[in-house]
Amino acid sequence: MIRYVSVIGQGVCDAETAETGETLGKLLAEAGVVVICGGMGGVMAAVARGVQRAHGVSIGILPTMDREHANPHLTYSVCTGIGHARNLAVVTSGDVVIALGGHWGTLSEIGLARCADRRVILLRSWRLDAPCGPLEGVEIAQTPRQAVRLALRPHRT
Repeated sequence: MIRYVSVIGQGVCDAETAETGETLGKLLAEAGVVVICGGMGGVMAAVARGVQRAHGVSIGILPTMDREHANPHLTYSVCTGIGHARNLAVVTSGDVVIALGGHWGTLSEIGLARCADRRVILLRSWRLDAPCGPLEGVEIAQTPRQAVRLALRPHRT
């Protein structure tokens, strides 16, 4: 069975986050995973670059009606023309979601993922503590390798 993993993160990132994203994409591709992302720059481009270098498959769900700003490392792109609303399609297209870094858009995607009952792996991302304790379905990874291992672990219900 083919696994789909959505990777979310900010559209502009520093070199260290980009390197982590590229490693993450490479590891996911080597595991035979189809990677879903927002299809633009920053973390999304870094992950797609890693997937491409490992000869894997990445799909970008674009906010625009054209591919003009899509990152060139994607295998496939889907034009939506729905702006930030495409975040729901990004997170629900994956069996699990990995958040790398991120700003407000990433936080909204984390919330959408949990509302859609998708597990979320945080990698150098938002620290999410709830007053009542750890949030169900949210796990923290310290490295890209650990994030992939957690993402591929069977979901316990």
